[in-house]
Amino acid sequence: MKLIENGKFPHERDLYAADGLLLRHCDFDGEEDGESALKEAKNIALEDCLFNLRYPLWHDDSIRLRRIRMTDNCRAALWYSQNIEISDCNLSGIKALRECSNINIENSKISSPEFGWKSKNIAISQCDITGEYFLLMAENVTLKNTCFQGKYSFQYTRNVTIESCELDTKDAFWHCDGVTVKNSVVKGEYLGWYSENLTFINCKIIGTQPLCYCKNLTLVNCQMTDTDLAFEYSDVNATVSGNVLSVKNPRSGRIAADSIGDIIITKDSKYACNCEIICDNKRQ
Repeated sequence: MKLIENGKFPHERDLYAADGLLLRHCDFDGEEDGESALKEAKNIALEDCLFNLRYPLWHDDSIRLRRIRMTDNCRAALWYSQNIEISDCNLSGIKALRECSNINIENSKISSPEFGWKSKNIAISQCDITGEYFLLMAENVTLKNTCFQGKYSFQYTRNVTIESCELDTKDAFWHCDGVTVKNSVVKGEYLGWYSENLTFINCKIIGTQPLCYCKNLTLVNCQMTDTDLAFEYSDVNATVSGNVLSVKNPRSGRIAADSIGDIIITKDSKYACNCEIICDNKRQ
């Protein structure tokens, strides 16, 4: 690799189609307000660099970022790229990652609305992430030991595994398919509506009206806090430790909990309730 240190790249397409560069302590910044500095590049390593301009890494292949800072001005940083390694970075700016594949992100802080849309084969670990519509329509995702905060996360995702995470997120997992969440805390209103094959194992679920209109929903040894009107019109198999505030019109399956405050079966329910509900040694 050719080494470039302490470089300044303020112009549009300064390093267009570059191949085989190691950039250290470089700044992509300047009054020239250039865009797309490393577009169509490959085999690029970046260490201790600053990005303060738009669209720097589009249509790239084999990119490694270490100790990189992307400011709020660095919009849409990584698009249509593949084979990306990100570690010890601070990524800001809206839409920082989109339609990329084969991505590994470690030990990083990300503050980016609309991050990761339509991306595939993503591994995220030891990160702190905030943003709305996180990973919309992403596929083949693993998320470990990570804290996330923001609305509308994981919508329309496919084949996702989440383990030992803290998620503070409203309207999460809508329309997802093939998602498993283990040993995690999931806080937020209207969790998991319209999902298919959604599984929670040893999780704590917090928030109103969770898990409605679900198909093949599974809860194994979970806790549910402040969860009222749960499971409406869902096909569910759930074992819950502790209390559920209320369950409303579950469609089918089995729900077992230590206690349920209210079991609500309404006459105007769209579907018949063929779900077995077990609590306090009583069956309904």
